[in-house]
Amino acid sequence: MKKIINDVSQVEQEMIQGLVKAHPQYLRRVTDSDVLARAQKKTGKVALISGGGSGHEPAHAGYVGYGMLDAAVPGAVFTSPTPDQVYAGIKDIATDKGVLMVVKNYTGDVMNFEMAADMARDEGIEVEEVVVNDDVAVDGSLYTVGRRGIAGTVFVHKIAGAKAEAGGSLQEVKAVAEKVIANVRSMSMAISPCTVPAAGKPGFEIGADEMEIGIGIHGEPGVRKDTMKNADSIVDELLEKILSDLDYKGNDVAVMINGCGATPLMELYIVNNHVSDVLKNKGINVYKTYVGEFMTSLEMEGFSITLLKLDAETKELLDAQADTPAFKQL
Repeated sequence: MKKIINDVSQVEQEMIQGLVKAHPQYLRRVTDSDVLARAQKKTGKVALISGGGSGHEPAHAGYVGYGMLDAAVPGAVFTSPTPDQVYAGIKDIATDKGVLMVVKNYTGDVMNFEMAADMARDEGIEVEEVVVNDDVAVDGSLYTVGRRGIAGTVFVHKIAGAKAEAGGSLQEVKAVAEKVIANVRSMSMAISPCTVPAAGKPGFEIGADEMEIGIGIHGEPGVRKDTMKNADSIVDELLEKILSDLDYKGNDVAVMINGCGATPLMELYIVNNHVSDVLKNKGINVYKTYVGEFMTSLEMEGFSITLLKLDAETKELLDAQADTPAFKQL
């Protein structure tokens, strides 16, 4: 294993410290916890909290800031944060408007966030939850009952965060988050694996001439391994699965081409080139496109495609201002 680290046991702690030192205008570390919250707590609005295992950076701490999250809770690499950590985050950011938890659909994440919510409710904090399950590749996986939550989660952060920033009630913010979840679909592929530092070896194997279609963000198995194909052919397969799951025809969509951690931007733009053409040919209007690394898997090489069907409300909220370490829309 070659990694630019110091001590395997200190990877998460040194990353958290580095995040706060890099972005003190955005982030502070909540006392006696690993929670990263807004540098200045904002009151009088619904507070949003998300999180999950480390290794998906910039998710989720990179989205803490104006117009998106109020706090992020990182666990160990690819490991759910504990209920106590999530509870510390909820307590820190809670306002009289309540707290919305945005949780990716992994069994550990859902269980631990829900336990934390119960602890917070016992103290009189109003907490609601939405669970993101945008991955169309498989229904049920190593860490999941039902579909996995992947890069579409970032659209939930953005749109629900904008609704909260605009003064929406807890039920209104939850409703728009659920609208995004109902209208967002994603699918991934990879051509090389990633190595969890504590494991010291790749989590799976892909041959030199192979790719894995439908892989999860922790390297969970996908639909199948296949021989390597060109970019357009890969896009066609992923889009076919996404478009067969939800009718986008005649609608405006937001597109996210997300790199898994080691994919050159050049290749992501090649992917987007064909995605844009396919959607146009199918009568789907691309309203806005995001290309880059939004939810990674350490140094995995690959990408995901996310499509979000938009309406007037979600367009306005998608366009709203956001200012966070990893997402700036001014």
